[in-house]
Amino acid sequence: MKRAWQRMLSGRRLDLLDPTPVDVEIEDIARGLAFVARWNGQTSGAHAYSVAEHSLLVETLFTRIADKSPAKWRLAALLHDAPEYVIGDMISPVKAAVGPGYEALDERLTAAIHLRFGLPAAIPVAVKRQIKKADKISAWMEATQIAGFSETEASKFFGTPDHKIMQGLEITLRPPAETRDAFTARHNELLAAMP
Repeated sequence: MKRAWQRMLSGRRLDLLDPTPVDVEIEDIARGLAFVARWNGQTSGAHAYSVAEHSLLVETLFTRIADKSPAKWRLAALLHDAPEYVIGDMISPVKAAVGPGYEALDERLTAAIHLRFGLPAAIPVAVKRQIKKADKISAWMEATQIAGFSETEASKFFGTPDHKIMQGLEITLRPPAETRDAFTARHNELLAAMP
């Protein structure tokens, strides 16, 4: 019999084929995302640019795009890549090669994570669109600041961002433990702000 679950440091055992909210812990998500490198580690700097750091930036950008959004949608933005704590971060060309199986796995994990933290399993399309916009702006910033892309090349792949939304923001590279703690703290702030 093939194993389709992963034991987490919290002691939880997450079944990847049938994940349940009870097996999801923020400490596991924060740790996993803090140690998963974006861009397959092909970024400049002393530390890898982690999915946790990216998620913090996406939540900041989302808040600037949808400044009147309630805490629950800001939390959804922070958790937009949360399934990657167990399935890793695959660059878009690899996701396309893997096919619909990856998307189905991602959707199951997202639903369990959302339910665990009081969000609907699937978020509204309009909110999802705004999170995706923030995600693309983040990718553009990462591409031009730490991944070696020119602005022209980044705009070709991620669209030309509104520079006002990015004003005053820079890519941050921190040790994993520091990023983990920042991600956990932001999660807890947003959770506390939800009704």
